[in-house]
Amino acid sequence: MGVGGSSRAWSAGYEQALAKVGKRLAAWQARIGAVRPEADLEAAARLGVRLLVPGVTEWPTQLDQLGYSAPIGLWACGDADLRNACLRSVGVVGSRAATAYGTHVAGEFGAGLSEAGWTVVSGGAYGIDAAAHRGALAADSPTVAVLACGVDVCYPSAHEDLFALIRSQGVLISECPPGVHPTRARFLIRNRLIAALSRGTLVVEAALRSGALNTAGHAVALRRHLAAIPGPVTSETSAGCHRLLRERKAVCVTTPDELIDLVGLIGDDLAPAPRGPVLPRDTLSPTARSVLDAVPSRQGAGPATIAVAAGVDLATAVSALGALAAAGFIDRTPKGWRLRPDRRHQPVAQDDGRRDPSPP
Repeated sequence: MGVGGSSRAWSAGYEQALAKVGKRLAAWQARIGAVRPEADLEAAARLGVRLLVPGVTEWPTQLDQLGYSAPIGLWACGDADLRNACLRSVGVVGSRAATAYGTHVAGEFGAGLSEAGWTVVSGGAYGIDAAAHRGALAADSPTVAVLACGVDVCYPSAHEDLFALIRSQGVLISECPPGVHPTRARFLIRNRLIAALSRGTLVVEAALRSGALNTAGHAVALRRHLAAIPGPVTSETSAGCHRLLRERKAVCVTTPDELIDLVGLIGDDLAPAPRGPVLPRDTLSPTARSVLDAVPSRQGAGPATIAVAAGVDLATAVSALGALAAAGFIDRTPKGWRLRPDRRHQPVAQDDGRRDPSPP
């Protein structure tokens, strides 16, 4: 394309951009006539709703990372201080049509995070959101619900009691002034606030077209931690989580401690290493375990036979057998030593950490 062609293409693109801006301005001008800020403030005062703007002490400064899409203000209703509540917070999101597995896990994470001093931030919707909020409330910690409507509008209507508890123990927030009802677009718009308020976002259950994946995308764009919980491979409501894990956009977590380890401070919030149950055999010395493994479960055996099977000398075998009998692992019979009947089917602690059934 020559210079003339490039100029014409640029001019056409510029005109299209101007036309788009003109349409947007016209739409804003049509809407601005319906704005009644004084009436909104009066309604908020009657309802006990406060308006937060950048610069006030309760404003969460992490919202500034949204740049041009940062909110110019938030309406809040509740006893908790929004800024303090979000200093250590995690967004918990997921499907509205959650399974019993998903709601159980979300509730457990909500309670576990709250017990550890972390605030749960979610959207107040059916399914995963509600379960996470309820788990946090059960642990007597604040929780933040980011709504797609005015904080005085109960949506969904069945959550009237839940929102009342959140107001008394946490805070409801929204960009919408009192009286505004939700729309599909507002749900997607509010998702960026959940991601921005939190140190990280956890996706509990999400289908491939779930709105929770929209929140996950905001978390990635903000360079915040993103975690996902795996579900059954046959579950459509976990397919979105599995895709996040497969594409390495999210970290797999299975406990609240693992999530706190991900989003917390290095050295302060380290999750304990998972361990299996401690069995009585685990407390034995390697020699005592070798002797115990050589003791038959049904027919008795003498010390010499057990010593050969265990690979130790006779004196060591006799000493170990006495200690094992005192500890209740073995019994002495007329035919020699054998395992106690109630110990026969307990797993054996191998030196490499594996557990194998004892021989019959």
